[in-house]
Amino acid sequence: MERTILHCDCNNFYASVERLYHPELRDRPIAVSGDPELRHGIVLAKSNEAKKLGVKTGHPLWMAKQLCPDIVFVKPHYDLYTHFSQLARNIYSEYTDRVEPYGQDECWLDMTGTAKLLGDGKHIADTIRNRIKSELGITISAGVSFNKVFAKLGSDYKKPDATTVIPFDGFREFVWPLPVSNLIFVGGATTKVLERKCIRTIGELANTDRSTVKSWLGKCGETLWLYANGYDSSQVAKDGEQPTIKSIGNSTTLSRDLVGYDEIKITLMVLSESVAARLRRHNMQCETVQIGIRGTNLSWIERQGRLPIPGCDSTTIYLKALELLVQNYQQGKPVRSLGVRACNLSARQYIQTSFMPSVHRTQRYEKIEDVIDKLRFRFGNKIVQRGIMLSDTGLSTLDPQADHPNLILSSVHTQR
Repeated sequence: MERTILHCDCNNFYASVERLYHPELRDRPIAVSGDPELRHGIVLAKSNEAKKLGVKTGHPLWMAKQLCPDIVFVKPHYDLYTHFSQLARNIYSEYTDRVEPYGQDECWLDMTGTAKLLGDGKHIADTIRNRIKSELGITISAGVSFNKVFAKLGSDYKKPDATTVIPFDGFREFVWPLPVSNLIFVGGATTKVLERKCIRTIGELANTDRSTVKSWLGKCGETLWLYANGYDSSQVAKDGEQPTIKSIGNSTTLSRDLVGYDEIKITLMVLSESVAARLRRHNMQCETVQIGIRGTNLSWIERQGRLPIPGCDSTTIYLKALELLVQNYQQGKPVRSLGVRACNLSARQYIQTSFMPSVHRTQRYEKIEDVIDKLRFRFGNKIVQRGIMLSDTGLSTLDPQADHPNLILSSVHTQR
């Protein structure tokens, strides 16, 4: 049986929710943005009016103002976005028990086998669109296809408030002329690699030899080749089912540029504590630590290294992160943003006490932090702090136990 997959994407989600509470902004170009005083001053979401004038997510506020002089900046209200996200999922769940979120504002729905009860995929998508608009006051775009990749492509194809169908027997005519950057997981760096190989459309990628694409981009390239040819059999997770966590990380933009290692160490430790606490919360450990560094020119580099043994304590993660920083970043060069990520995750192992120095050290660190977790849970997150964090309280305000908007908790739907 041919599958019927929907992808529902809330249009300009943050901006649309803000307009519900600020009707005076209904017809004005707006952008939801971070706090410029904390140097989080970038566009998080924008309205269609701003988008038409060239404003993009990620633009600094000065650039958005330059492109759109009448733009109105509003502060984000994440609690509202979470509330409306759940309301939308509640509506989706009335039609199927297979509802898989992809971020706050997007979901896949598996409607396979429901045509006799609810109508075909387009009819269901149109029904859901109308309900979201009338009941929540925001709009969605929906894609309908035979797999998740093309359903996502369909929802991106026409916005706002539209339904796009990509059928199995006509997907080549529809999909292959589109830019290769429209394909899911093809970001800016991958697009540049493919363009250097004269691959500019999805069709050109699909018709390139599979092994050649793999030689360019590794396993990821092979996956993209499969997607371009319509070979995506990944399933839509059941409603409430947690996808496999592939990495846990946290990043932050600093309130001022950091120059010396003494300043950078404080932020690295705070981020490492945040990552380690979440690893333990999910009863997981990591084999690899990755850091991300953004300089004042806004360039972003990432480096990673493997731990001697898997761990979930902040000291082990911090020491590896610091080692990567020293090896890959020139001292004295200003740092604007930092990130720490735990990769290659596995279930946490409680192994027998070892006399091997590295294993014994990791076990000791984890035991200490298990106790700290209990103390913080009972008495608050500030009850126990490291001495390094007291040397500059302005750099240690990131709560190691709190859920932050810039938390990276990654999950990848795997090919089945």
